[in-house]
Amino acid sequence: MLSFVFSSTPLEARRISMIRDAEIENTIRKFIQPLLLAAGLEPLSIRIHIIKDNTLNAFVAEGQQIFINTGLILKSENANQLIGVLAHEIGHISGGHLIKSTIARKNISATSLLGLLLGGAAVIAGHPDAGAAAIQLGNNAGVRNYLKFSRTQESAADHSALRILEHTQQSARGLLQFMKILEDQELLSTRSQDPYLRTHPLNQNRISAIQQHTNNSEYTKKPTSNSNRIAYNRAKAKLFGFTQNLSRILRVYPESKSSIADIYARSIGYYRRPNIPKAVELINILIKKKPSDPYFHELKGQIFFENGKVDLALSSYQKSVNLMPNSSLLRAQLGRVQIAKNKPEFLKKAIHNLLYATDIEPTRPNLWRQLAIAYGRLDKKGESSRALAEEAILLGRNNEAIKIAKRAKNHSKTGTPNWLRAEDIITTARENLKNKPAKK
Repeated sequence: MLSFVFSSTPLEARRISMIRDAEIENTIRKFIQPLLLAAGLEPLSIRIHIIKDNTLNAFVAEGQQIFINTGLILKSENANQLIGVLAHEIGHISGGHLIKSTIARKNISATSLLGLLLGGAAVIAGHPDAGAAAIQLGNNAGVRNYLKFSRTQESAADHSALRILEHTQQSARGLLQFMKILEDQELLSTRSQDPYLRTHPLNQNRISAIQQHTNNSEYTKKPTSNSNRIAYNRAKAKLFGFTQNLSRILRVYPESKSSIADIYARSIGYYRRPNIPKAVELINILIKKKPSDPYFHELKGQIFFENGKVDLALSSYQKSVNLMPNSSLLRAQLGRVQIAKNKPEFLKKAIHNLLYATDIEPTRPNLWRQLAIAYGRLDKKGESSRALAEEAILLGRNNEAIKIAKRAKNHSKTGTPNWLRAEDIITTARENLKNKPAKK
């Protein structure tokens, strides 16, 4: 399910939203895993964030986090281009280029950077009601300087990217193509340039070095693997379906074409129109072609759930989880539908799925909110209050977290895991309040 997490929009900011989608995130992970291993980095330590923004951009932030604009995926022409950019960004991580100066490191923490860019930690964590302001990258000099790399660092990241691509036996043609796209943008005014060029300065020497590599590499003409090509085409079609209007979708993915990516994009487009019968008809064609694909069942579940057909949604989401039981996002979505059934047997199953999701992603406030609802409906006041306290502390509402955690302790037996965790939340919240900078 493609879900958008929004932030508010003051006059000096633009509306920014994060996307959470199991298929797209897994596609990016599929692309970067061999690159990370070649760079000597641990794949599980990397966090991926997808920003709904049509501009061409990607960047890294402290804590080994990679941010990718949807514009980068939609404007890229093939998987090799996207992989080339990802290899370059991984070069920044492996080269320790995440902050340009010690002053920037001191004055702008990763948390405050994400808050400035994306409307606060709540947005990053996946809370749909986050209300902090999102500040446009181009209008905030501090954040822009934080992200801006020198030409020396850019050349070093290019060198790392070429080494990584060579080690993984992949062509660097995509990276060269991307650099030539940026070269064309240099002729534009600064205001019209995509933000990638403003934070990743380009010069002819960089392009020449990549060109020389492609002239000499034995892998330059090697085609992208079929699995990467298919995964890329699907991810791009899915994003296109969720972000463009139906008329444009039908121009790019016309009715005359019957590939999986074409049908996928049209199904999503009709679902958003909304033309639910047509959308379901198309998704059923996809399921018939690939009955073991979890993402097609997920989309069908989303269509049914958002149109009030809970039982049908439950069946589809359950199939998606059965096919991919280790996905925290799919398990969380199934849990949400199970809560909607509002029966004890389904509430217990929802708790099981949501606890699995929080084990993997403990910093997503909305998961704790859903857990609180499920526990509350089963009259488990201690567990419900503890879950609400978890949500509150993640959102920085420390006084509220203390109050709710005390309530959780009152409804829990002393020394039990729930009681001990509530005590931990109280201690942490008090420390947060103690260390909170004084207002000037």
